[in-house]
Amino acid sequence: MGLQRLFRRAEFSDGVIDLIPVREAPASRELGFGHERVWRIAEHRKTREIGRLSYRDGESLGVYYFGHIGYHIDPPWRGHHYAERACRLIRKEILRGGKSSVVITCDPDNQPSRKTCLALGCVWESEVAVDEGLQRRFDISRRKERYIWILRKEES
Repeated sequence: MGLQRLFRRAEFSDGVIDLIPVREAPASRELGFGHERVWRIAEHRKTREIGRLSYRDGESLGVYYFGHIGYHIDPPWRGHHYAERACRLIRKEILRGGKSSVVITCDPDNQPSRKTCLALGCVWESEVAVDEGLQRRFDISRRKERYIWILRKEES
């Protein structure tokens, strides 16, 4: 396999981080994620993955608890606002898909994710108990905080 295939080019970049496409997942029938896109987060012009970002365009019980956007940053690279930057990089793509708002969820004790949501300008919606069946099947937390990120076209 050639290096170009191994290290795909960045689809989105802000000069600090690059989002490199990983895959386009088929629609998850079980979770109702709809079309899901996943990107590796890398420092600009570097190939080492420092985290991941996913965007799901579906509407379902699964999206209610998991959110439209999911992200993680590996421990050595935390504290640099990379998750916030990654979310902002896909903003126009979300708008092109016809959505004007998306949900981001986090565990109640995940202060860094909460800070990311607030830095994006998200509005706290609620804290909800996760469906027991989903908890057991997907080993997720019992509670989730739901944040709504309202996307304004004029901010493009």
